[in-house]
Amino acid sequence: MHLGEDLITLGVLLVVAYVLGRLGKVIGLPSIPIYMVVGLLASPYTGWFPLNFHAADIELIAVFGLILLLFSLGLEFDQEEFFNNAGKLLISGGTYVVLNMGLGFAFGMMVGWGTREALVIAGMTGTSSSAIITKLLIELRRLANKETPMILGVTVVGDIFIAIYLSIVSVVLSGKTEVWPIVLQLGIAFVFLIVMFSLARWGGKVVSRLVRTKDDELFTILFFGLAVLFAGIGEIIGVTDAIGAFLIGVVLGASSYRAKIERVAVPLRDVFAAFFFLNFGLALHIAEFGSVIVVVLIAVVMTFALNVVSGMILARLHKMGPVEGINAAAILVNRGEFTLILATLSVGAGLNHLLQPFAGLYVLLMAVLGPLFASNSERIGAAFRRKTSRPPAPPVRDRMREEEIALVEAVGNSRVTDDSTQRAVARVVEQAKTQADSTPDGQSASGTDPMADFITDKTAGEKPKRDDRTTDY
Repeated sequence: MHLGEDLITLGVLLVVAYVLGRLGKVIGLPSIPIYMVVGLLASPYTGWFPLNFHAADIELIAVFGLILLLFSLGLEFDQEEFFNNAGKLLISGGTYVVLNMGLGFAFGMMVGWGTREALVIAGMTGTSSSAIITKLLIELRRLANKETPMILGVTVVGDIFIAIYLSIVSVVLSGKTEVWPIVLQLGIAFVFLIVMFSLARWGGKVVSRLVRTKDDELFTILFFGLAVLFAGIGEIIGVTDAIGAFLIGVVLGASSYRAKIERVAVPLRDVFAAFFFLNFGLALHIAEFGSVIVVVLIAVVMTFALNVVSGMILARLHKMGPVEGINAAAILVNRGEFTLILATLSVGAGLNHLLQPFAGLYVLLMAVLGPLFASNSERIGAAFRRKTSRPPAPPVRDRMREEEIALVEAVGNSRVTDDSTQRAVARVVEQAKTQADSTPDGQSASGTDPMADFITDKTAGEKPKRDDRTTDY
């Protein structure tokens, strides 16, 4: 068997992905749409690429990419943050999920492709990309922002929801119609979830002892083997290979070797994930985009609108302002790998064939517009703040206040010599000071009444000049 041509094809595709990736970095694009575009160029449906390359040739490598994507997601799952702030996170994250998933399912029903298709569309449009969110927060230097803990909390809840949602979707897509087999499969799926999360929560020390080794090569083989093994277990018991990989990632992330696993796993994930996205692009038929473009555009507008509303609601729940809400919306609006995972599952389950071009075009648009929105959200928030802020109202002076000021000015300039007038001025000064002590309205920056400030400025340290024409008794 000669593999020279296949190796050349893979090498050329990766070099093209590198070149386009460098160009994408200039305008702030993530890598996901770049790899999909490369796959689209090499697709047998386009004829734009000079090599005859089919998706089946790299399907197994793409599966490894999917497994490592979800494994890394589980590895980064912050269970301490979740369990320490479970109540607050469930309220904020649950609000985001319910709002986006609920309206996403309603939108899917309006499309008219079927109930199962509507459930898949709800997941595609209602769940954020953890990978893109984390990458954007780092690249935009917003880890220290006020709204970032809220965003990460919503992401943590979203990761748990993805595990539960995929378990349900896998049962729905299995095509079973009898009640008890469905109940049994769901029961097995939830037991698997509970066991793995419990092991991650309370079995960290045991897991650390089991995976302990000083040999980096053997250590890499071990964690990669565990990821593939539990992906297979997940596939067999009906929760999909992706969730099996995610759960073993959560368990290993609870061990003391989390940093070491990440150091080795991230480069592997990046390489294999590139094949996953490239493989998805290979399966896209650009001629089918025309049949879904209207639906995709509506979905994009709906996604942005829902995330702006969700961001404002989350900001209010966390006692933040609209600027933080806009920043949160701009980060959480990004969609990516999970949408493509759902599309892959739907194709395998024999659902409407339009789901694949819908997911492909939707992710391409969202992966371009989302980061652009995120990179400009602070400027949008600043403009929003200037528009909504009101200038302070000018001080109101009534006629009596004007007379008081005139009298005090006369005293300060030593133009009053009449004893009765001086006594009247003294009464005015006393009344102004008394009013400043008892009335908070109209306070000045120094904490007193503006009239009292004026009096103090005019009279402090001064004594009325003696008039030689008057006689002292």
